[in-house]
Amino acid sequence: MEMTDKKNLRSQAWFARQDKMGFYYRSWLKNRGFPHDQFDGRPVIGICNTWSELTPCNSHFKTIAEHVRWGVLDAGGFPLEFPVMSLGETMLRPTAMLYRNLASMDVEESIRANPLDGVVLLMGCDKTTPALLMGAASVDLPTIGVSGGPMLRGFYKGKHIGSGTNTISMSEQLRSGQITLADFYEAEASMHRSQGHCMTMGTASTMACMVEALGVGMPGNAAIPAVDARRNLLAREAGRRIVEMVKQDIVLSQIMTREAFENAIRVNGGIGGSTNAVVHLIAMARRIGVELSLDDWDRLGREVPCLVDLMPSGRFLMEDFFEAGGLPVVIRELAEKGFINKDAMTVNGHTIWENNQDVTCWNSEVIHPFDAPVKPNGGIAVLRGNLAPNGAIVKPSAASPHLMRHTGRAVVFESIEDLHARINDDTLDIDETCVMVLKNCGPKGYPGMAEVGNMPLPPKILKRGITDMIRISDARMSGTAYGTVVLHAAPEAAAGGPLALVENGDRITLDVDARSLHLHVDEAEFDRRKAAWQPPAGHGNRGYVKLYVDHVLQADEGADFDFLVGGSGAAVPRDNH
Repeated sequence: MEMTDKKNLRSQAWFARQDKMGFYYRSWLKNRGFPHDQFDGRPVIGICNTWSELTPCNSHFKTIAEHVRWGVLDAGGFPLEFPVMSLGETMLRPTAMLYRNLASMDVEESIRANPLDGVVLLMGCDKTTPALLMGAASVDLPTIGVSGGPMLRGFYKGKHIGSGTNTISMSEQLRSGQITLADFYEAEASMHRSQGHCMTMGTASTMACMVEALGVGMPGNAAIPAVDARRNLLAREAGRRIVEMVKQDIVLSQIMTREAFENAIRVNGGIGGSTNAVVHLIAMARRIGVELSLDDWDRLGREVPCLVDLMPSGRFLMEDFFEAGGLPVVIRELAEKGFINKDAMTVNGHTIWENNQDVTCWNSEVIHPFDAPVKPNGGIAVLRGNLAPNGAIVKPSAASPHLMRHTGRAVVFESIEDLHARINDDTLDIDETCVMVLKNCGPKGYPGMAEVGNMPLPPKILKRGITDMIRISDARMSGTAYGTVVLHAAPEAAAGGPLALVENGDRITLDVDARSLHLHVDEAEFDRRKAAWQPPAGHGNRGYVKLYVDHVLQADEGADFDFLVGGSGAAVPRDNH
């Protein structure tokens, strides 16, 4: 590949000037003690850091950033770290997803407005990964993603427990009286015992896998535990490599290609990944100019088996996954069966097949061979019908087989507040054959499309030992959740979608094999309800929430802002003279 002449480095539009503004740009940075030759044509590498004490998953990122910095210096680059908005899934209200697009704007504008030639993105918690990749994609500089890594296994009363997954199960056990509050507190103290993100195959781990599968991360990025020294080594190697990518002028759009997204979708099936990956990858693809739709998710993932036996769909945790060989083993297994575009280029300069063809699986209980999978279908099923004309999704590997084809009576909750007010009432007219329907929790309706789709079951049903029912909403669910949960119904209720028109007692049929979701209401009655429908009250008349509600797209389009689709590129902004 051709090497970039230093005169063509973006940063030289700032630092090569021999005038008043050149004085400004260089002199103020020299207050750190940088020597003058630091500005003389060395690739300037931005280290985009989502460290925050309010984002526990990313609390070790100061250390990771230092290792990236050393790698950049090793390779002769000039590292400059900068902060962007950090999205902590565990703390932010009403939902971190509300702020994903805002953080992506922060990333995009921070990269474009500053004298950067390349960037290393540090991300871990669920929404930090798509936000950073969306923002970087809109600029299209040389880019590497470094995930923070999963925390160590949780350990409680002699058993391993997983973040999110066991949080959900144990909260249900507490509600039904199966465990005490003291038990609950003990598990709480035992689950998260190191720095890092969720150690189940939730959204954080899934998106770290997507980074590696897309080729944007270094090999091994997905699964190295946060506190393993090899996570720091990977960060240092990324710092070294980004300098070479700048010199070779390898930009993000050369990595995040259509073929790379196809690989990521199939890898998501192979790992039994989070449903949240659907909305994030669509948004990322639309930023980089790649056409990607719900139909691609269904078509590409339909025949991909789930090979990884991890919670929430299975037994093990990310530490086990890493020790078994990690994502490279999954990629090799899929590639050998023709499910991977082998020639897709990755950030280390090799194809995805060259990176993974010689890896070894060290534990076939954790990572199964293709011909003996954990579950025959790990992909995402896309449902359509009169209840979700633009699509809804379900994760078959997390669902109950006996509910994959079912007709039941709708029990409707108009909002999450309505659900919370009534779900624990033993007089609620519901049984396990019913279909729970939750409205007004989509992008506009919550706002932010919160992870409330995996509605808690009524205690009177839990007490009978029943742990799953069909649940339908326009919301998302945590990647650590499980169950026969239909999500992302589009258009959403708050936008006047058919979900808004469902009433108690309506019959609904879910048929996953047929990819169908049908409301048994005749057309005349449907039209009558639509004419009488009134949109719910708005959520805000100012600031970011108003911007969000006015401009957010529906789930099938990635829930990005309509004005952010596509990118503005890396052109140097107008001089401030």
